[in-house]
Amino acid sequence: MKRVLTGIVLISLILLLVLDAPYWLQILAACGIAELALHEYLVLADASGTQVPRWLVLLCAAILFAVIYRIPGFLLPALGIFGVLLLGVCALRSPTERVLADTSFSFFGLIYVAYPLALAPLLLTQQENGKALFLFLLVVVWAGDITALYVGRAWGQHQMSPMLSPKKTWEGAAGSVVGSLVAGLGVVAIGPRVLLIYSQPWWYWGVMAILLNIAAQIGDLLESAIKRGAGVKDSGTLLPGHGGVLDRIDAFLLALPVLWYLLQLQQLYPW
Repeated sequence: MKRVLTGIVLISLILLLVLDAPYWLQILAACGIAELALHEYLVLADASGTQVPRWLVLLCAAILFAVIYRIPGFLLPALGIFGVLLLGVCALRSPTERVLADTSFSFFGLIYVAYPLALAPLLLTQQENGKALFLFLLVVVWAGDITALYVGRAWGQHQMSPMLSPKKTWEGAAGSVVGSLVAGLGVVAIGPRVLLIYSQPWWYWGVMAILLNIAAQIGDLLESAIKRGAGVKDSGTLLPGHGGVLDRIDAFLLALPVLWYLLQLQQLYPW
């Protein structure tokens, strides 16, 4: 019951932010989620044998969101600057044999958590029909996750990656793809009735749903690998019945950048 109630509250808040929140509030919310998830990641990093400068990594993440609010085009250069800054700080504070590891874990946190979430407000505001695109992403990822759970429980026999996630099966993964495909096409079909515009043909959205589902499943496995390395089951305990924030957004951390760059490629090379 806790899991269901938490899910309902989270989905309601996310839909409210996507559909009706001003740009500054979307950035603030994305920043807050990033800070919570990044803190969980940094705890996992330290459990893996490093001692990252948490305060500095969290500060850099917050500055990234300030950058996209004022000068969005400076997002990638800002990441580069932070990489050099983290290297300098780790070189001064860490034992020499751990400088590279501490820097790598710190910078990867920005790439893995902060950067993808920084793309969310940009997707909503800088892409044509950004709200429709973001809702498509949400539905595709959520539907795939739910379908994988129930198909895997009912028919799962062949483990996908026993070392990383013993409960994940190839049957569940296949069901996840089908669930995302059906849900994505359903959103496209219903969209015009609720003022959401999906102008491309149905096959375009079908391909997009499959690609995003694959990215989401890989994202889930990647977080499992990080947790296994740290020797923990969940990234945190903040969300009752769901574990940590990082556990809830792991699929989006890869699916969101994939959607963003697919759209960028489409602008350069129209399908």
